[in-house]
Amino acid sequence: MLFNSFEFVVFLPIVFLLYWFVFRSRRWQNLLVVAASYVFYGWWDWRFLFLIVFTSLCSFASGLLIEHFHNHRRRQQAVSAANIVLNIAILGVFKYYNFFVDNLTALLGAMGYQPDWVTTDIILPVGISFYTFQALSYSIDVYQRKLPATHDPIEFFAYISFFPQLVAGPIERATNLLPQFQRQRTFDYAKAVDGCRQMLWGFFKKLVIADNCAVVVNEYWPQYADLPGVTLFLLGVLFTFQIYCDFSGYSDIAIGCARLFGFNLMRNFNFPYFSRSIPEFWRRWHISLTTWFRDYIYFPLGGSRCDRWKIIRNVYIVWAVSGLWHGANWTFVCWGLFHATLLALYNLLGINTKYQHVVAYGRLLPTVKEALQMALTFVLAVIGWIIFRAETMTQAAGYLGHMFRNPLPYGGIGSNSGVVVMVLALLPGIALLIVEWFNRRYEYGFQRVIPNSMFRHLVYAAMIYAAYISYMETIDNDNQFIYFQF
Repeated sequence: MLFNSFEFVVFLPIVFLLYWFVFRSRRWQNLLVVAASYVFYGWWDWRFLFLIVFTSLCSFASGLLIEHFHNHRRRQQAVSAANIVLNIAILGVFKYYNFFVDNLTALLGAMGYQPDWVTTDIILPVGISFYTFQALSYSIDVYQRKLPATHDPIEFFAYISFFPQLVAGPIERATNLLPQFQRQRTFDYAKAVDGCRQMLWGFFKKLVIADNCAVVVNEYWPQYADLPGVTLFLLGVLFTFQIYCDFSGYSDIAIGCARLFGFNLMRNFNFPYFSRSIPEFWRRWHISLTTWFRDYIYFPLGGSRCDRWKIIRNVYIVWAVSGLWHGANWTFVCWGLFHATLLALYNLLGINTKYQHVVAYGRLLPTVKEALQMALTFVLAVIGWIIFRAETMTQAAGYLGHMFRNPLPYGGIGSNSGVVVMVLALLPGIALLIVEWFNRRYEYGFQRVIPNSMFRHLVYAAMIYAAYISYMETIDNDNQFIYFQF
């Protein structure tokens, strides 16, 4: 079920009313969350419910076994490792089987051997990367004694399948979300209102900005060979706005929706396009994933406690895995290695990236140095997103090659009209950045309450109307969230 669908508009109020006015005890509320989450997920394809149930059962059982063997560290290690291998194997089969088979076939073909095996096109279940990582974090944290194993399967199944963040995050840690299912929740009107406000901001970003950017990006991207460099760069910027508003919009909807039910999810975006360096950018973008890789891969490899070359090695390993996590395509791997190289350069050059405050802290405008730092970081991010958006490495190389070799319009489809289209399409995104700039010390861009009640409700109405109009105009397009494919 999509957030931006009529079904969800009906689904959410029904679950909300049942949750607060019918199922008032904690256990019944948790059971309702599980049932509602399975309806939400099964709306796409009910057969994949068996997969999420199996993942939940294995991780729940692993926690109990780790607790059972509390005096046998080797047995605990074996149980934890078995659960990790099982979950990674499931993820590997569903997400990477086609990728590896296709690449192996191509490699054997290049060597003159044509395999005649029968291949199977395996469908990728929505959200499998997200809930698998969430399940893994539980068993690892229990093994590392960061939290006790839960004995209540309803609580655990609710934690794994919680519908607001089930299919595209944030990737919650058991140490944060699971205890919230273990205590009684009470309705908080102010919290619910703030949740609705954040949901509205998320819907606005997705429907008004991301989906309209997608129309232009999808139309012009296949024609990159006929476009001049300035148009290609603007098109890359347009996709940069699209992916940010699409993904952070989903996170805002998810976090706001969870708040309606009394839950606090972790922050997933912290105004990343105001970053002064690539390291800062990755501390502000998809925070739940970057911190997951940091805690469960980077730190176990030695983190930053090694010598400089081992630190760089660890960075490349983490970002190669991060690229693969995003999808079974060499473009994602290259995108990950691109950012690993940038992070390695920052480390080698000894550039300070440990900023204590948001940019221009206590000031209206950034300094010249801060502005140049943000501009450079943004351009590097745009180049990375171009690689990310490309369908193949050939397309990525061709796109970037045309962008740098032919910077100016030369007539035809890449004439000034293309530049005008890009600039006009970018205006809503620029307006959004202005709003976020003035609210960059808040948790999200629309958190600050407008003092005047009448003006505030007029703004809300205008945003809802704009979102509705944009939805109706783009209803024939494929408007699912970008990160559903991961």
